Amino acid sequence: MMKINKIREMSSPDLEKELGELKTELFKLKFSLATNGLDNPMKIKEVKKDIAKINTVLTERKMLDTKKA
Repeated sequence: MMKINKIREMSSPDLEKELGELKTELFKLKFSLATNGLDNPMKIKEVKKDIAKINTVLTERKMLDTKKA
């Protein structure tokens, strides 16, 4: 699971890239769960939380950008 401080230090393009990778990982985890089960089904929950954290930071940055403009 990613720490929020680490996420805030990343640049927006890096966050967008990481978000895409996490969404792909989530898809693969859900697919594996549906077909043959997972060793650790809690991994899905962790990936979802990481996606939410990244989306939150990206939204915060967009809000700050609109305030400055």
